[in-house]
Amino acid sequence: MTAPLDPNKPAAGQEFLPDYLLFLLATASAAASEGFHARARQAGLRVPEWRVLGSLHDQDGQMITRLAQLSLMEQSRLTRVVERMVDRGLVIRQGDAGDRRRVRVWMTDEGRALARRVVAEARSHEAGLIALLGEAEGRQLKDLLKRLHHLASEAEGSAPHPALGPAVAEDA
Repeated sequence: MTAPLDPNKPAAGQEFLPDYLLFLLATASAAASEGFHARARQAGLRVPEWRVLGSLHDQDGQMITRLAQLSLMEQSRLTRVVERMVDRGLVIRQGDAGDRRRVRVWMTDEGRALARRVVAEARSHEAGLIALLGEAEGRQLKDLLKRLHHLASEAEGSAPHPALGPAVAEDA
């Protein structure tokens, strides 16, 4: 078993930033996302709009509060994004049938067709990234990221992201 890392003692000859986990996660995400975000822009979507359509693709008719969580946006920013998308004919806002104070967002036929097309692009882009690692390492990376997310959420006393569901127990 290895000793825990001492945050005050860098590894011999190691600078801080190139070995800092949060920096590595952020830069890997930026590098991996760059190509796909260009594809989304070619489809006429800004990244926040893509996140909304991607979230609605799995379950249409999300309430604004849940959609904000799923799309990683503050609710006030999401509201502005959704308003732009309503103007473009990609989504509609409707009061919840059970509680008119709640607002749900639904894709229009145009939004649904665009979401299907861009989700297919996202899956293709992801397959290319996984191919860089190989199938086994790609699966391992996804599993480790999900595990890290759940452990970090638990350590911080926050709920895990709703799209990731409950933590899966480790094999003994």
